[in-house]
Amino acid sequence: MAYNRIYLNGTLLLDKEPGITSHDAVSQIRRTVSQRRIGHTGTLDPLAEGLLVICLGKATKVVQFLTNMEKTYKAEVTLGRTSPTYDAEGVDFNQAPFAAPDISVTEIDSMLDKFRGEFVQRVPVYSAVRVGGRRLYEAARNNEPVEPPERTVEIKELKVTGYDNPRLTLEVTCSKGTYIRSLAHDIGDELQCGAYLSHLRRTRVGKFSVDDALTLSEVEQLHEQGELGKRLLPYHKVLNYPAVTISDEFRTHVISGRDLTKDDIIKVHNSFEDGQTMMLRDTYGRVLAVGQAEIDSAALKGEIEKGRKLFTYLRVLN
Repeated sequence: MAYNRIYLNGTLLLDKEPGITSHDAVSQIRRTVSQRRIGHTGTLDPLAEGLLVICLGKATKVVQFLTNMEKTYKAEVTLGRTSPTYDAEGVDFNQAPFAAPDISVTEIDSMLDKFRGEFVQRVPVYSAVRVGGRRLYEAARNNEPVEPPERTVEIKELKVTGYDNPRLTLEVTCSKGTYIRSLAHDIGDELQCGAYLSHLRRTRVGKFSVDDALTLSEVEQLHEQGELGKRLLPYHKVLNYPAVTISDEFRTHVISGRDLTKDDIIKVHNSFEDGQTMMLRDTYGRVLAVGQAEIDSAALKGEIEKGRKLFTYLRVLN
């Protein structure tokens, strides 16, 4: 069919269903659109659902700039049971649960202060993190001793949205690399009753919302109708960096990485500092390259010494 010959470029917001891996979701989209160059910007556990940001075609060039975005989750933590996987997969429901403490929402919220801001979190043993070149879950499944690494993570917001003993519901906004499974397990330790993550839905990645995402079946349907390309986000709607608009004459030199000069700049969009990530845009607003500023934007208003480097290319996108 004709639609299969369209090569798609752009960023797709996917609402992943529970029960499949992030890799499975990407593989299904590859089969649907019949192209290989597709990648995601951050995994979700198989039991988790919600927003995956996926880049297709040329848009895979910006994956490196999207992986550090903060994420927001709606989580359900069940108290009174433990799990080696920290989620429902590892729970032995044949064992009697521990009694969850008689505690108020106010007391729970106060306890959660321990997890607000920056703190050191231990990676779950059952995870895809590599230690010594091997996935942690491979060693765990073989009952091999392994020491999971610790990471400094940041939880920027942690709200109690409900508590109906033994189920505690939370909304969490956190940095890249934060394991909500570990948070659930640590809450159980803190309350001395055990806990596991019983449900997780990612609702936001950076400025993107799951409300704007498509399911896998919707992706397939839109592709069959030749309409999927209209739902893909171009660079300027995905990247959120300061930018300069360059002249039409300089535009053709971006592909070769020619040094930018003050005379090549038509307009500065948002201020930036030396060392900050920024973008080059053409007069139509299209993003041509991402790089590092080598000068403050304020300095562009004055005289610049000859030979002063203004911009270092990190990735040419056009």
